[in-house]
Amino acid sequence: MKFDDLDKKMRVFETTNDICVLPGVYMVARIDGRCFTRLTKEVHQFEAPYDIKFRDIMVETVKHLMDCGFRIIFGYTQSDEISLLFHPNEDTFNRKERKLNSVLAGEASAKFSLLLNDMGVFDCRISQLPSKKLVVDYFRWRNEDAHRNALNSHCYWQLRKENIDPEQVSNKLSGVSVSDKNELLFQKGINFNEIPNWQKRGIGIYWEDFKKDAINPKTGESVQAVRTRLKVDYELPMKDLYSDFINDLVSNNL
Repeated sequence: MKFDDLDKKMRVFETTNDICVLPGVYMVARIDGRCFTRLTKEVHQFEAPYDIKFRDIMVETVKHLMDCGFRIIFGYTQSDEISLLFHPNEDTFNRKERKLNSVLAGEASAKFSLLLNDMGVFDCRISQLPSKKLVVDYFRWRNEDAHRNALNSHCYWQLRKENIDPEQVSNKLSGVSVSDKNELLFQKGINFNEIPNWQKRGIGIYWEDFKKDAINPKTGESVQAVRTRLKVDYELPMKDLYSDFINDLVSNNL
């Protein structure tokens, strides 16, 4: 069999189940670390519940993903997860989910591993969101999840510091209300409201314009040129203000 015929025959088994996201549908990639509890708590023993070095590695991984060939207008990270909002007109790989998932997971894993100097592996899945409202809801969901995780994590590790075993801590916190968890921390000298916002709300990364001194090549005059760069936001707004922030960000990129 000629190669061209064989290639045509076998290629269909790779592509027959390809799903392409329809034009006009928003795409958000969620990228999660695989087995990161062991990696961060046992192998590298990062500070619990939050570690500045790990945070910075995640931020640099997001920045890499936003500048590696895709049109991504917003990146968000909390814990070991990353969410990326594509530009509405992004059409790389003809919007094939298979390609987007594999490339983004590979890019994230490679960048994170280089920064950590150890192997860290991510998976990826694409959410297809047919309206701007659902995009806002998606990021509000991850933002609220970060807040819940921060409260639970601080409570968990405060109790673990008292040499209570993990199962007992989990049982002790099961069914405990948000107000009681806040009180638990307060009794141990921690005001949850004063915990850094990046722990409670996650971190946003987005493009911003800035002015840079330059020289007009034709006239030799000093001018100010407008450039773009990635801004890392450790103080994301909360609740409805955050929803407004995401809504405006999407509207400004239509």
